[in-house]
Amino acid sequence: MHIAWFKRDLRVWDNEAFTNACKSKNVMPLYIIEPELWKEEDLSYRQYAFLTECLKDLDKELKKIGQKLIIRTGDALEIFNDINTHYGIEEIWSHQETWNFWTFNRDLRLKKWFNSKNIKWNETIQNGVIRGLKDRDGWSKEWQKRMYADEHMPPKKIKGHTFSSETIPTPQQLGLKNDGIEVFQKGGRIEGLKLLESFLFQRGKNYSKEMSSPLSSHKSSSRLSTHIAFGTLSIKEIIQKTDIRKKDIQKLPKEERHNWPRSISTFSSRLRWHCHFIQKLEDEPEIEFRNMHSSYNNLRNDSDFDFFLESWKKGLTGYPMVDACMRSLIKTGWLNFRMRAMLMSFASYHLWLPWQKTSKYLASLFTDYEPGIHYAQSQMQSGTTGINAIRIYNPIKQGIDHDPDGIFIKKWVPELRKIPKKNVHNPWESIEYSKEYIPPIVDEIEARKLAASKIYKLRKDKLHKIESKKIYLKHGSRKSRIKKISKHDKKKKNQIQKNLF
Repeated sequence: MHIAWFKRDLRVWDNEAFTNACKSKNVMPLYIIEPELWKEEDLSYRQYAFLTECLKDLDKELKKIGQKLIIRTGDALEIFNDINTHYGIEEIWSHQETWNFWTFNRDLRLKKWFNSKNIKWNETIQNGVIRGLKDRDGWSKEWQKRMYADEHMPPKKIKGHTFSSETIPTPQQLGLKNDGIEVFQKGGRIEGLKLLESFLFQRGKNYSKEMSSPLSSHKSSSRLSTHIAFGTLSIKEIIQKTDIRKKDIQKLPKEERHNWPRSISTFSSRLRWHCHFIQKLEDEPEIEFRNMHSSYNNLRNDSDFDFFLESWKKGLTGYPMVDACMRSLIKTGWLNFRMRAMLMSFASYHLWLPWQKTSKYLASLFTDYEPGIHYAQSQMQSGTTGINAIRIYNPIKQGIDHDPDGIFIKKWVPELRKIPKKNVHNPWESIEYSKEYIPPIVDEIEARKLAASKIYKLRKDKLHKIESKKIYLKHGSRKSRIKKISKHDKKKKNQIQKNLF
């Protein structure tokens, strides 16, 4: 018997592992719910709610071609052992998964067991991430090759026995409690396709202009990140559909194009960077918890700032834009990228909190949590990569730039709803209106300058520069082998990083 083991690829379309597994005369489509995984601090109720909808949708798709989705709950090794005892497993098909450190260790344990039982485990390519990569030379070319390959067609009919399946556990059965979310994103491939269609033909017109504001980004952003993270859509099919739309836009009369060309181009670049960041975690799984650059290992103390951490987590820092973003994230499970970066930057620089603590909390709040992107970005916004430009967000300026009238702030920070527009970003300057709102827990200017001085002092050290070069060779983005980086190229590279999101 062959097993199609679904992981973060909850679809039948363009799923190489599933397509290949179905070539067998007897195949079991399997999804394993692992209680120990859901005890990890980066996983949460909101993510599980999305997952259950995806599983139900996948089950419907499988039934259309002759087999239901088989659900098993428990330790993966024990479940495979039980299936092997009852049916005999010849081969297992799944995609190459680059996820958190828990799943990384689970797969190592399974691989050893599969080998001991002479069970062949086939792991197919899911995206542009390359397993066993020595360096980044030629990565871009290989990414292009993979993304423009033909999509994998699902079988018209699945052959196999009628296997018994368990019911999907409730969140309560896994010990998951509602973590404050009120607005849930709908899961399942059907919903993902609807979002892709509406973005490419309607909502995405002003994407490049509106993606940075928390007011407009909710509508103008694709909102596909959660579906990509759970695999209801493949990154390949999104890229190919986006390219088709891009070509159609180029054929339109100039007066009908509006902002579409720039918006589609901006969106396309972010699809490429999706795999670029996950590649970092594939190459170095420890970046989930260890600084990329060792110079920063003793920079922040993780035991002296409990008050700052709790204030930040609850959206009670005294900075309107920071608090509004955090409270919004808690209630909705989503936030646009710039505001995510600002939350992490404020925690890491102004509050001087270790990213290892704050990143885990944010991970649990993001319904679209993708470890490869999340931890690399957490380190980028905390200044611990050694290769990226230091960018410390001023939360007051971010509010003025992206929510000038305070509409977003007043929605999520009701204490400020009666305050005049001129004081919404600095309520402490209007004492008579700010009695209901807490004062800032740190001085913005002083905290920012102190953090910058500590970071830049480390970066001047010769040993820092030597290690940074090694990190860049391993993780830096490039299209060809880098021989020497000129000052012009460095400036251009830093500008790309600054404007990336």
